[in-house]
Amino acid sequence: MTGQPESKVEVAKRLGHHLRGTIAETLASERTHFGHDDIALLKFHGTYQQDDRDARKALEGAGLEKSYSFMVRVAIPAGAVTASQYLDLERLADGHANGTLRVTTRQGFQFHGVLKGDLKPTIAAINQALLTTISACGDVQRNVMGCAAPLGDADHAAVRQVAEAMAAELRPATRAYHEIWLDGEQQATSEASEEPFYRDRYLPRKFKTAVGLSTDNCVDIWSQDVGLLAIVRDGRIQGFNLLVGGGLGMTHNKGDTTARLAQPLGFVPTANGVEAVRLVAEIFRDHGNRSDRRHARLKYLLAEWGIQRFREEFQRRAAFTLGPAVALPSLPFHDHLGRHRQRDGRWFYGVFVQSGRIVDTGEHRLKSALHEIVTRLAPGIRLTGQQNLLLTDLDLDGVATVERTLQAHGVTLPTELSAARRFSMACPALPTCGLAVAESERAIPAILDQFEAELDGLGLRDAPLTIRMTGCPNGCARPYTADLAFVGRSLGLYHVYLGGGLAGDRLADLYRADVPVDELLSTVRPLLHRWAAERLDGEGLGEFYQRLMGLRAVRTVVTGRELPTIDLVPLEVAR
Repeated sequence: MTGQPESKVEVAKRLGHHLRGTIAETLASERTHFGHDDIALLKFHGTYQQDDRDARKALEGAGLEKSYSFMVRVAIPAGAVTASQYLDLERLADGHANGTLRVTTRQGFQFHGVLKGDLKPTIAAINQALLTTISACGDVQRNVMGCAAPLGDADHAAVRQVAEAMAAELRPATRAYHEIWLDGEQQATSEASEEPFYRDRYLPRKFKTAVGLSTDNCVDIWSQDVGLLAIVRDGRIQGFNLLVGGGLGMTHNKGDTTARLAQPLGFVPTANGVEAVRLVAEIFRDHGNRSDRRHARLKYLLAEWGIQRFREEFQRRAAFTLGPAVALPSLPFHDHLGRHRQRDGRWFYGVFVQSGRIVDTGEHRLKSALHEIVTRLAPGIRLTGQQNLLLTDLDLDGVATVERTLQAHGVTLPTELSAARRFSMACPALPTCGLAVAESERAIPAILDQFEAELDGLGLRDAPLTIRMTGCPNGCARPYTADLAFVGRSLGLYHVYLGGGLAGDRLADLYRADVPVDELLSTVRPLLHRWAAERLDGEGLGEFYQRLMGLRAVRTVVTGRELPTIDLVPLEVAR
């Protein structure tokens, strides 16, 4: 704690009667939107109030109120839903939202464009489908990520079980959710019994967790507030490396806000994995910054205390001994797109979803294709941390049906995608996100077209490359661990980051500031050309950049001279 006055959000939580506020009253009124403290409390219920920013200026000029709507997010531990649940969500998107489903970078689904009058029916219907929106947003544990691949082996199965157990352990206990959205009966309870873990103010900030595998870092484990990294040997989980203090959000022009990678805290026996995450959340709850939300994430508490003090506090609370973390090489990454064999002899198929948006656009009719596939084959559905979707439990005829159906609807198969497009991600940004200062989802297809043409000409179409884009510096599409990233600075203007990679285990450098959107390619073109000419076998762009920076440092020390410049020196090292 800082000793400073608590933030306005902390006051709203404390006075909100365990997330109730006046949400029920506003829902029952003719108002089109919520006000004051309820806007903060709504997030805990899984929804954000937004408005159409494309229309904002015209409406203000005409003296009219904003065009309000709501984003509704479904929390899905490890991203697993059934075929019937998928179809239920699809119907809700058509009936109550803007007709699209969006796969999030945390393996959930989002609806956009839900009007206030449809908000309660939407959330109620999600629960009727045996899913929930509670804890998908807000200052609590967010959706728990886990490797989505249904390979059928014991370690992948265990990851999903642990993710589900973590979600249940730290899900808010307040009855407010059932009272407001599901017409549950109001209950008179004491403060302590209603939220025995979160109490009256919940956590200082959002708390992102994941369960990963030492054999597959598809959940970007280093970017999490807390990660359980399963140590797999001979096909069996031996326990978990407990990682703490990751987080990619920052604020432009605020040098004291930074992206950070998680640090190993120690080794945890398998049976104590969920308890270990709860203990870290306890420390965060009790000692996190509640006065300045820019410094309220767990990573800043780690920066203030240091890893040793944090470890001592953890061990003081734990009933088990924290062992030394297992040393590991760089973690392999798999996107699980295309055809893959399950251990039971069946197959799953990974479908690429550009920026996670399941929609029909022109000749690219992904939504219709998936509707036909899911209706006909009733596969399992798994969402990935790269905004893609896996169709599981198929026979070979089913796999062939999937591919034919996708092609018939104008959807490119994974084997035909360039690496740049296959590994790309983008956040929604404008026109709905209230934090966005620039385009992202709407801009990245054209940007990828430009980069694909350049890379094709250089013979780099299949070279490892992840391009990510966000409309603000908060990092929802994890730009700061990408090979190449564009982070919105203002409308049409981006910071360019370089030097991460698919493994997600290093932060990118700020390479250029304030680059106009139509100069993004030309800004990195010299580096792309050197990458084509000088890269080692299998070397990604981020690795190549880091090697050049290392060579520059070595040669400067040895000769006293800089390398011939193509403006490779980063403006700022975000480490």
